[in-house]
Amino acid sequence: MPTLATWNINSVRLRLPIVIDFLDQFQPDILCLQEIKCQNDQFPRKALEEKGYIHQAVHGQKGYHGVAILSKTPLTEISSRGFCDIPESRHISAMTDFGHGPVTVHNFYIPAGGDEPDPETNPKFRHKLDFLAEMSEWFDDLVFDARQIICGDFNIAPHENDVWSHKQLLKVVSHTPVETDALNGLLARRNWVDLVRQHIPIEEKLYSWWSYRAKDWDAADKGRRLDHIWATRDVAAKATNAQVVRPARGWSDKPSDHVPVIVGFGS
Repeated sequence: MPTLATWNINSVRLRLPIVIDFLDQFQPDILCLQEIKCQNDQFPRKALEEKGYIHQAVHGQKGYHGVAILSKTPLTEISSRGFCDIPESRHISAMTDFGHGPVTVHNFYIPAGGDEPDPETNPKFRHKLDFLAEMSEWFDDLVFDARQIICGDFNIAPHENDVWSHKQLLKVVSHTPVETDALNGLLARRNWVDLVRQHIPIEEKLYSWWSYRAKDWDAADKGRRLDHIWATRDVAAKATNAQVVRPARGWSDKPSDHVPVIVGFGS
């Protein structure tokens, strides 16, 4: 059964051992990484090739951001797009066939938005909203009608059960109404399907991120679902399951604050 995973790794070089552990255990056909935090020539290509991921598309930058697609199947038409006229590495895409014909996979790292949810006083929040608006305009292109997957760290938990407390987080960046409305509008723009919620009911609390600030993240369980995998309806029809790998949050003394999200497709 082909699988695709997304994971904000928060420095691929620092956390390479847990990436290797994940690949050994789950063996996804495609892994999309965000916040690789390295330049292209610093990416640990050889170690990942040795695990069978000989096809790699990397769009990095020094010290911050950066995205990559690792694949067991060939990648073609590799490209990256800039947003908001800001030279940051937040998108990469590639076409591949991992079981159902060619599909273009877009890997995004949407800006976090800073701490203050006010675009007038916080440039980072303005950047986030502008980024989402530009994505929305781009998705009007007819190419997004079919055979598309978009995934990554969207830095927004759109539903009440995607956060530990809807009421307490309404004024906290990642769950404010202006952000959730923007993301839900994006979802509806081309009739994207949220593949995780297609298989895990919206009534179920579900998180993919837990803050480093919590002394015991597992006991406190104040999480948010920031990491997403969406697809056009033709691709979504072939998706058979989804999971969030919660234990990965505790896989090492210095884990990422995000965990992998995986979607499986029928063979």
